[in-house]
Amino acid sequence: MELIPAIDLKDGRCVRLYQGDFAQTTVYGDDPAAMAVRWVEQGAKRLHVVDLDGARDGRPTNSAAVRAIVRAVGVPVQLGGGLRREEDVRAALDLGVERVILGTAAVEQHELVARLVAQFGDRVIIGVDARDGMVATAGWIETAPVLATDLVRQMAALGVRRIIYTDISRDGTLTEPNFAALMELIRPDGPAIIASGGIAQIDHLRRLAALGAEGAIVGKALYDGKIDLAEALNALEA
Repeated sequence: MELIPAIDLKDGRCVRLYQGDFAQTTVYGDDPAAMAVRWVEQGAKRLHVVDLDGARDGRPTNSAAVRAIVRAVGVPVQLGGGLRREEDVRAALDLGVERVILGTAAVEQHELVARLVAQFGDRVIIGVDARDGMVATAGWIETAPVLATDLVRQMAALGVRRIIYTDISRDGTLTEPNFAALMELIRPDGPAIIASGGIAQIDHLRRLAALGAEGAIVGKALYDGKIDLAEALNALEA
């Protein structure tokens, strides 16, 4: 299972939110590229970057920081946040990111998702962000009338092969992932699932690997020192 450090961008800085609440923001650094280099030097093989301002406002906002991250590291970067138009997706790919993550667009624009998957294949990931089983959109501010499990099935029917599942109530809480929800989503014949939200210890990573998750995105636990990246990578390899 792949362990992917998260870099969340707000106003050009590295931050973490508590349960997706913009009013509960912790700043961890003013230099996102330096943070990216830090995780790569500790062994990260991929980085997960989210433009939080973009997710809230519906358009990419922190592109300069994203470009700096891509230029600073030699590992693949996946980017989400505010990618709701085809031209924005293309611009993101032109920045050098390997994968783009669609969230709100997956709920509201199935035709766009199908078109992008046809063009870019595995470079398109769907972010399914759920609160009490229901999908949240617009930077987690709004709730759509669709179950997370239904959205995963809809996206699979469109040819999507990779899903990032985030339980918003666990995100930034350092409690534990929503293992029950993940068990519903991880299927041998379904899209690959990357887990996000609530990961606080190496044992959580081992359990996610045992469930069959393709990857795990870790943010606050790394920034607060609850998980040592190098140690966690060694544990997963073992």
